[in-house]
Amino acid sequence: MPDKELSPSEDDGRVIDFRRGKVRARPPDPSPVESLSKYEHGHDQDDYRHRMTVNAVVFVFVVGLIGAAVWLADTMATMRKNQDCVLSGRRGCTPVEVTKDRW
Repeated sequence: MPDKELSPSEDDGRVIDFRRGKVRARPPDPSPVESLSKYEHGHDQDDYRHRMTVNAVVFVFVVGLIGAAVWLADTMATMRKNQDCVLSGRRGCTPVEVTKDRW
């Protein structure tokens, strides 16, 4: 056979087995988890109302966090602006609000 050349179509499907002797199949390892069936539930056990309530509470919480972050960033920017003004030696850095009905 070595003197016979194979065509490209015959060479593509050629598999060479390099193993020597018999291959022993290992028994499967026992699972470290007893059973996942206790975590499974059917489609009829879905509590839609509870899930929507939890989603609404989480949404309000996230919106509150975003609002607090925006407020904190605005306060920090205002304080930085006032501090830069004072440290540069200027006077009257903070605006004074005067009502019109005072005079």
